[in-house]
Amino acid sequence: MRQIDYPIDARFDGKKLYSFLKGEAKLSSKLIRSLKQCDDGLQINGAHARTVDLLQTGDTVTVRLPDDPRPASPGSVLPEILYADDDLLVVNKPAMMPIHESHNHQGDTLQNCVALYEKEHGASGAFRAVGRLDKGTSGIVVCARNAHAAARLSGKPEKTYFAIATGLFTGSGTIDLPIYRPDPMKTLRTADPRGDKAVTHWTAKKTDGKNTLLEITLETGRTHQIRVHFAALGAPLLGDTMYGTPDNRIGRQALHCAAVRFFHPVTGQEIVCRAPLPPDMQTIADNMYPVKAVDNAAAGDYNEEKEQRCGKEEQ
Repeated sequence: MRQIDYPIDARFDGKKLYSFLKGEAKLSSKLIRSLKQCDDGLQINGAHARTVDLLQTGDTVTVRLPDDPRPASPGSVLPEILYADDDLLVVNKPAMMPIHESHNHQGDTLQNCVALYEKEHGASGAFRAVGRLDKGTSGIVVCARNAHAAARLSGKPEKTYFAIATGLFTGSGTIDLPIYRPDPMKTLRTADPRGDKAVTHWTAKKTDGKNTLLEITLETGRTHQIRVHFAALGAPLLGDTMYGTPDNRIGRQALHCAAVRFFHPVTGQEIVCRAPLPPDMQTIADNMYPVKAVDNAAAGDYNEEKEQRCGKEEQ
């Protein structure tokens, strides 16, 4: 059981416990309702507390987060841990490992790896990945170890990716194209005006004259966003069989989450984690040379408006 203690200062003297929990502690209304149903889930100075109780300067508010009743079954492989504490695990996911268990994947997922780690450390909790990576994408996944951490981090981590696109890029640019799911029964996405807004920023790092290693950040987090955006430019990621063609140098899409930055959900401390390129992508990058620094961001920008303008000029 995760226990968090909060000292009360003069700002909350005479205020109700509920006001502190929602404001300073930033607990969700759902979690507060759940804690009210737990024995001693909420305490003031070690005694059971109600959300209507008034606080005094010098009090200590204690929140006791219950363990999850149904953790996943442990797998046989421990995850590569980049950061760990009572609230978080940050792991480096190998390529071709699914994140969640499904009908086709039982016991071989990141969820099972994390369950094994929890078991070996005497903990028990549900698997809460904050964001996700495709099965074929390698790199950093942030996992919350309790409901409070998950709620605080949802949508917050800033991620940096590296990808190898099948095209020659220089400088940097932005792709602003909506992403649409044509068939709700399939995972395939496409760039389409009917879709949700999606914005991708890229910077060219290395090239072999035909393919380019790109550093990428996202303003939005749509499913398959990087893969769809570069496919829309006619430069799908190397090895991406869904949006491009196979490549004998890599058996999956060349996409890796290399860095993540966020603020700790309890302490507020800035956390930065990094994961180097995996061997398959590193081998390809080793045979590339640096892209010359060219300031052509405007030429690299691509959005729906520009696509329509180009279309009119061709008619």
